[in-house]
Amino acid sequence: MNKRFVLSVVALLLCACLLAGCGSAAAPAAPAQEDPAPAAEAAPETEPASEAAPEPEAAPEPEAAPEIDASLPVRVYTLNGTTGFGMAGLIAEAAEGGAALNYSFSVESDPSVVTAALVNGDCDIAALPTNAASALYNKTGGKVQVLALNTRGVLYVLTDGSVQVESLEDLAGQTVYAPAQNPSFILEALCRARGVELTIDNSYAQPAELNAAVAAGEVGLAVLPEPMVTVACAQNKALTVALDLSAEWDAVMEPGSLVQGCVAVRREFAEAHGAELACFLEEYGRSVALLGEDAQAAAQKIEQAGIFANAAVAAKAIPRCNVCFVTGEDMQRQLSVFLQTMFETAPQSIGGGVPGDDFYYIAP
Repeated sequence: MNKRFVLSVVALLLCACLLAGCGSAAAPAAPAQEDPAPAAEAAPETEPASEAAPEPEAAPEPEAAPEIDASLPVRVYTLNGTTGFGMAGLIAEAAEGGAALNYSFSVESDPSVVTAALVNGDCDIAALPTNAASALYNKTGGKVQVLALNTRGVLYVLTDGSVQVESLEDLAGQTVYAPAQNPSFILEALCRARGVELTIDNSYAQPAELNAAVAAGEVGLAVLPEPMVTVACAQNKALTVALDLSAEWDAVMEPGSLVQGCVAVRREFAEAHGAELACFLEEYGRSVALLGEDAQAAAQKIEQAGIFANAAVAAKAIPRCNVCFVTGEDMQRQLSVFLQTMFETAPQSIGGGVPGDDFYYIAP
């Protein structure tokens, strides 16, 4: 029984070995798995292509300059003397056929003739005293405008040495002869501002009359305008220029605001002929500039135009004539100060009132 038991155990072990071998053959080892393929990287997001930049807009074509009517009659009046000096070059240019406009010129010695022509429409543009332009504005209800300043202060104190004058204060208590109207009003305003009391004598109401009296030695202390200062000094060697009233004015008033001459225009003409007016201002500005560039040539043109009789005297006087060309806002600022001062001194001299802003022509 022990033998039979042993045999049974051996048989069982053999069967178990056989079964184990068969199980190994039936289930071969699974092949090694390959690493899974890496996931494809997501393509980076790209910004959508920007839209093409729009073509830059072409710059607008500049507006064509207004066409000028070269055949339009432009009637210009000017006073002789310093107020007209700046017009001489343009008068010569027109006579030679070089001006752009169809000008006609009248040179007058009496301001009333010029102002009357502006009022009745015989004149379109005129060179005249600033106070006269203001008076016309007030008289006509604003039918006259000022275009440009053309003359600053031209007044000087002359003495024959009988009175020592080195400052305005030296005139205190003296009798000073001066032409009537503007020269006297300017002297009065200046002395009032400086606190100087004196007597202003208008016995020689016209500048030419006073010039003759000074040159003859009949008057020893006087205020005269250029170019009569130069004339008087040439005829009477005892005379000296003691004071420049422009310098005295600038010491107590706004510098540059002593403005005695201007160019004015009829408002109706200005509103109807803006292009032609701009052309005139350009040509007139060049004409004024000639005085500073070549006084001798300018003086010849002044004599030829009948604005002053003696070219040699005109050339000598030009540096003290303070001819200028001022337009726009600078013109308005300087002239308004002067007219306000004249209104406070002699309101009738500027027509009884200070003109409004529409008195000043400001180019569009």
